[in-house]
Amino acid sequence: MKIGIIGTGRHGSRYAGHIVNDCPSLELTAIARRSPSGREQARSWQCRWFADWRELIACREVDAVICAVPPAENQAIADCCGDYNKPLLVEKPLAINGDGAAAMVRRLHRRGVALTVGQTLRYNPVIKRLREYLPAMGRLYTVYANQRLEPSTLPWLDEPAAAGAGVTLHIAVHVFDALHVITGLKITRVAASCRSVLTKQLEDLALIRVEMEDGVTGLVEISKLSPVRSGRYELVCSAGLLHGDQILGQVGRESGDGKPVSDCFSPTPTIVPLLQDWQRFLENRGPNPVPGEDGLYAVRVAEACLQSSIGGGWVEVAVDSV
Repeated sequence: MKIGIIGTGRHGSRYAGHIVNDCPSLELTAIARRSPSGREQARSWQCRWFADWRELIACREVDAVICAVPPAENQAIADCCGDYNKPLLVEKPLAINGDGAAAMVRRLHRRGVALTVGQTLRYNPVIKRLREYLPAMGRLYTVYANQRLEPSTLPWLDEPAAAGAGVTLHIAVHVFDALHVITGLKITRVAASCRSVLTKQLEDLALIRVEMEDGVTGLVEISKLSPVRSGRYELVCSAGLLHGDQILGQVGRESGDGKPVSDCFSPTPTIVPLLQDWQRFLENRGPNPVPGEDGLYAVRVAEACLQSSIGGGWVEVAVDSV
């Protein structure tokens, strides 16, 4: 299967490297990058370079497209993929707002073009183990999650026209998706406080109260303030406590019998299994690993958080039918 990548900056180059080095059944055929450095990248990866992403999508040598660009550009790229019937794997967030994400999902659905979202955190072994352990822990009462990253060095992430929003959109969507994967439940309403601490325009701190299906409540904390990373999850259940940290690679279970259980995981790439599942899906050998609807849901939750932070109080998460 011949793959074209649009956007080979920091994240897109990870996809390219994994395709070239770790996915022998995929072939990196072309990349699109406006910067002339794309020419050197293409030479090192032995593929074609396009300065215009439209030419990459139109190229007959490209079977499917991966998009890793600022989310404001995703809608136009998705429309073009629909015109040429090219399956699209788009990095999160799907769009800069819920209506834009919904339009992408609906347009590609009507055209019968596959849309997959790069919610790679669901492939982290800690997230997978928490999901595996949760059914044995009884009724779920509350959840807590954080994602703390170092301050960003990418200027466009503080530009509203390109990024749409800050950590609430670009980081929290990973956590919203992970909580959905772990629990099988969706967030139904939120009450959030978002602030710009080190940034000038877009928030780099978000504290979010969440209410989920089945009466589950919780708290989500997101920031890009500290040089030390954290990715903590805690789930309080009727049979005990389940917790883990996807940065440290640790999972623990504590129950009333006083015998805690702990697991440790070595760092593993999450892009590779996503690419493998994506290929199986495109070859009709498995389900869509992260359907467009899942990416739309995460954006809708982020959108509700931003609305709550501006207006105050609880905001319901919009529900879309596609």
